[in-house]
Amino acid sequence: MDLYALLQSHGAVFLLLVCRASGLFMLSPFFGSLNIPVYFRAGTALALSVVLFPVVDGFTQITAPSTVIAYTAAVLREMFVGWLIGFVSYVSFAAIQMAGKIMDMQVGFSIVNVMDPTSGQQAPLIGSFLYNLSIIVLLVTNGHHLLLSALVESFRAIPLLGMNFNASLAELIVRFTTGIFLTGVQIALPITFSILLTNVSLGILARSMPSLNIFVVGIPLQIMIGMFVLLMVIPFYVLFLDVLFNEMYGNIDIALRTLR
Repeated sequence: MDLYALLQSHGAVFLLLVCRASGLFMLSPFFGSLNIPVYFRAGTALALSVVLFPVVDGFTQITAPSTVIAYTAAVLREMFVGWLIGFVSYVSFAAIQMAGKIMDMQVGFSIVNVMDPTSGQQAPLIGSFLYNLSIIVLLVTNGHHLLLSALVESFRAIPLLGMNFNASLAELIVRFTTGIFLTGVQIALPITFSILLTNVSLGILARSMPSLNIFVVGIPLQIMIGMFVLLMVIPFYVLFLDVLFNEMYGNIDIALRTLR
């Protein structure tokens, strides 16, 4: 076998494998965090590709496209597969940040934001706390290993150059995106309901005692009740993360089967 044929077969497999692995490191939680240097993420994707290359090359027999345009399209398709895995996993953590924004609005922390190093943007105070707690739970429960396993299994579900766009993929992405708001409201429901009861009580108190400055009493009271309820629901929140992560792994499988 001459050098050109070798590069066209095995070299093409390796380069496309690197593209799919790099798609995972663009958006997925923890792996795609901006506080992780780009060189480290690129090196990890390359090292992972080197490890997977003997396995993937063993059951994948492909021929690289002969034109530059066709090969560029193949690179984009493989990168999209890895990006889709990262996007589906990121949706669950976006729901956690949405819940934090709702909680901050109810408690009174909506004007207080902190810089989130994982996204490079300002994040709500409670949302940043819940997001970092979720990342810790993901690492402790070896959830990042399951994300890597999903990448490995994607080569079995969708061989290299075997991805087919389906009309239902857009509907699936929309359904995952709308699930951010529903899950966020579910997480924030205990604090939202407690603050609602507090506001009703303060309204009754303001009607019965007109001389009382309700704003001076209400704002600190909302903060104290919000922090107390948050402290009470954190153990249940950690249990809810188990359900959320299992749903995330199931959604990744659904998304991969859509591209099959």
